[in-house]
Amino acid sequence: MTSLAVTGCGILCSVGIGLDALAGVLARDCEANPGPDVGDLYTDALPSPTGHALVDLNFRQLLGRKGTAFLDRRSGLALIACGRALEDSGLRVDDGNRHRIGVTLGTTWGSLKSMSDYTKESLLEERPYLVNPALFPNTVMNCAAGQAAIWYGLKGPNATIAGGQLAFLSVLVYAANALRCGYADIILAGAVEEFTPHTAWATHQTQPDKSPLTAGEGAAIFVVERSDGAKSADRHLDAEVMSVVTGFSPGGEQSGGMSSALADCIRRALAKANVKPDGVSFVATCETGDEDQDRIEAGAVTAVFGSADVERVLVKKILGECNAATGGLQLATLLVLHRDDPSRDGHISLITGWTRDGGIGAAVLRGWSRVSSHHG
Repeated sequence: MTSLAVTGCGILCSVGIGLDALAGVLARDCEANPGPDVGDLYTDALPSPTGHALVDLNFRQLLGRKGTAFLDRRSGLALIACGRALEDSGLRVDDGNRHRIGVTLGTTWGSLKSMSDYTKESLLEERPYLVNPALFPNTVMNCAAGQAAIWYGLKGPNATIAGGQLAFLSVLVYAANALRCGYADIILAGAVEEFTPHTAWATHQTQPDKSPLTAGEGAAIFVVERSDGAKSADRHLDAEVMSVVTGFSPGGEQSGGMSSALADCIRRALAKANVKPDGVSFVATCETGDEDQDRIEAGAVTAVFGSADVERVLVKKILGECNAATGGLQLATLLVLHRDDPSRDGHISLITGWTRDGGIGAAVLRGWSRVSSHHG
């Protein structure tokens, strides 16, 4: 895998927009957070009065009125995050580079609400063809990535990867291959999930009994490129993705072997990056703070690192179940730890993930602060 240079970041999550909002939460040693009151966000019934949504988000205020009339929530989140990522990196899109900049986004299922609403309209309208055709693009899984390319004039490779919890790690692999093969010079790589009644109920119905985890939403987009390209453009290197390894554990979480399989996956990722376990400073996991639900990841991390002094960040504990966006938010939390702290320059971090059907993955990264002079 080609080493990826991360030179910009745009994020939205339930605590706000940008890394500063996330930093404010990470600075507090908080208990599991149920999220803000979401009762007024939709007229449809919700399984919980709280959820991890951006309740005050105004797309027209942030994007302008033009072109936003028929945007679904997921696409709106992606557009804002892509714009913030471009701004954060200092990358200017023009006719000289737009053909070499692509977009790759991870998802679980696209927009469940858009698909459901469009299907319902076709059944309720007097004639099916009276359904508003402008709403159809939102039902396509690639809508958010396509909208981002159109909005910012990006004409490089455009792809959407449906991988649930491991989608973001797959996006990083895809981006690295696209850069290595010369299909693009820069990729806006990330993942997006929306909070709607549909995702709220899906999360509620699929969580273990008595789980404190509620549905969330988020968009995490990163400007990734080859290190030589970042250096020639004098863009700051926020992080280097040194390796990504994914795998599969037959039988899934019910087999009893997933924790061991994830531990082996972590070891392969470390070996691929030529990093020893005692060289890792931070681990960003999908843990929720619930001992039973976290046994797979907690067991894997303990098996690899033992009693080593490794700082752990439990992303879902503070941001809820964001499905595919969780991986991107894990990387964002690591950037927060580095951005204003030069004492952590060059420290190694690990991202872990898994899916209930047996998917496992890990990524190794090296981070840098913005106050250092480290360039690609």
